Amino acid sequence: MMSEYWIISAPGDKTCQQTFDTMNNLTSKQHNLCSNYKFHIPDLKVGTLDQLVGLSDDLGKLDAYVEQITRKVAMYLGEVLEDQRDKLHENLQANNSPGPPDESMPCRHHQRLKHLSLRHQRKHQHTHHQNNPLHYHNNHHNHHHQYLQQLPTDLKAELPQYLTRFQWDMAKYPIKQSLRNIADIISKQIGQIDGDLKTKSQAYNNLKGNLQNLEKKKTGSLLTRNLADLVKKEHFILDSEYLTTLLVIVPKAMANDWLTNYEKITDMIVPRSSQLIKEDPDYSLFNVTLFKKVTEEFKLHARERKFIVRDFVYNEEELAAGKNEMTKLMTDKKKQFGPLVRWLKVNFSEAFCALIHVKALRVFVESVLRYGLPVNFQAILIEPNKKSVKRLRDVLNQLYGHLDGASAGGHVSSVDNVDIPGLGFGQSEYYPYVFYKVNIDMVEQTKL
Repeated sequence: MMSEYWIISAPGDKTCQQTFDTMNNLTSKQHNLCSNYKFHIPDLKVGTLDQLVGLSDDLGKLDAYVEQITRKVAMYLGEVLEDQRDKLHENLQANNSPGPPDESMPCRHHQRLKHLSLRHQRKHQHTHHQNNPLHYHNNHHNHHHQYLQQLPTDLKAELPQYLTRFQWDMAKYPIKQSLRNIADIISKQIGQIDGDLKTKSQAYNNLKGNLQNLEKKKTGSLLTRNLADLVKKEHFILDSEYLTTLLVIVPKAMANDWLTNYEKITDMIVPRSSQLIKEDPDYSLFNVTLFKKVTEEFKLHARERKFIVRDFVYNEEELAAGKNEMTKLMTDKKKQFGPLVRWLKVNFSEAFCALIHVKALRVFVESVLRYGLPVNFQAILIEPNKKSVKRLRDVLNQLYGHLDGASAGGHVSSVDNVDIPGLGFGQSEYYPYVFYKVNIDMVEQTKL
């Protein structure tokens, strides 16, 4: 199964059903190049030409932003799952709209506005949109959404199912609002998720980092690891006014040299006070007792002989506190894991659903700009067969090439190739029909 889908739109024939059937018969039934689904977009408010052109630009930016955050949430969920990362895909699901769409939905002849060919106008009208740009980074002082509940099982859906059965979420994105307001709602919603993700991931990463640092200190070379869990009280002379015990790291090959010569490194070393405490593949850990006043001299001369004195003070309270810290961090991590995974799953769903709504907005705006008013087009979701992509393009160009004379001939003339804001002419991919790509693999490294 390909992770890439296409959303296209074409002008309505006598009915939009007829538009869908013609395309479906040619691409799917006759040539088996793809699977096609109606992509239902509700009766959205059109607004003015200026607003549509300006919004088209901003929706492109919003599309990229929402996809970036959706991928960010997915990737972080993979990080948090750690050794359960193989279960990542099954955790990336979307809220499913209740029930499959109604195939008998009426054709898109709504919004009985005066007949105005925006597609014709756009080539001659230079527009400056004066709308405020979308606020991509929301003020996080907005009320905090309660996302920690689990998704009910009956509302979960695999990402392809959500896409092929897409229905507009009227509750979240009311269609009585202007297109600009709907885009702002999505922008703020994703800004909230982005801000919360930064806060939650920073807290969890700090916890995980501290725990990893402690774990590293419990393992590794005797030169660097924490010695607290290797030594015992009897290895030390404690509470003496004159004597102290040091811990010395000796290269393993020089252990005999140490045992033979440590008493001669300086004066005032207690004879036969050294014993082997621990070995690793490269080093041996010895203790040695001496008078406090020769400590610095001993360290210096020991280093000259490649014997390293580790800074270590035996303190039972501190050792217990260190063990308690490890236990506390492990407990904290376990406590945070469950709620964090739930939050990431719920908010991945929120972000992915928002992304598909942005795609729907873009298809609507671009279709009105290209095909004019009254609104009359059929949006179609295509799942291309991997080996048939080039052939599918050819068939679609044959079917819809007449919509754009220049493109039908396989090129765009220099007269028509004007990069008008919002109309997609500056894109590397321009087709005579409205076209947007949807990649539902949210954890791949390279974006299509």
